[in-house]
Amino acid sequence: MKELRRSILGSAFPRCLLKSDRRFLSKLTMIQFTSVTAKLKLSPLSLLMFGTFQQSNLRIEVNASEETLRKNLASPAQFPKWLWFERFSAGLPDEVRPGQTFKSWVGPIAIHHQVEIVEPNRIRFLLSQGIDGFHEWAWGEGWIQSRIEGVSALPINLGQTASLLCLKQFLQES
Repeated sequence: MKELRRSILGSAFPRCLLKSDRRFLSKLTMIQFTSVTAKLKLSPLSLLMFGTFQQSNLRIEVNASEETLRKNLASPAQFPKWLWFERFSAGLPDEVRPGQTFKSWVGPIAIHHQVEIVEPNRIRFLLSQGIDGFHEWAWGEGWIQSRIEGVSALPINLGQTASLLCLKQFLQES
């Protein structure tokens, strides 16, 4: 067991530290955890994820051009028009760029969005707080695909289905 600890921890640790058992390893883990949270400027509680891992991939057909879909999916300023069940932070940008951030709320639960990827027919948002994961939108002439993965207490698939149906209805009414 000592040899296993030595190989895991490296030879820089004195033997007296290696003699202690689980307490040392749990202290080391807490030190590493504290170090990571300090470097990222996060509180230790912000690294805890509550909920279950969920993933869903839905694709639907819509009567809309690729350009119309891009206008509504790549412009956060358009989101409140079709995502009526979410509230959004003020000053949403007209066009997405990598690194941009904004918040939305589903009831009292905040979801932080950070734009990770922007391509002509695809956008990916990194999600944190209410959902820890990502949401990716892809589209083409007459179709939309939504892929979401993350840890959350929220029913992600239900929200994803509602989002797609709201967008489809909004496009039909426009």
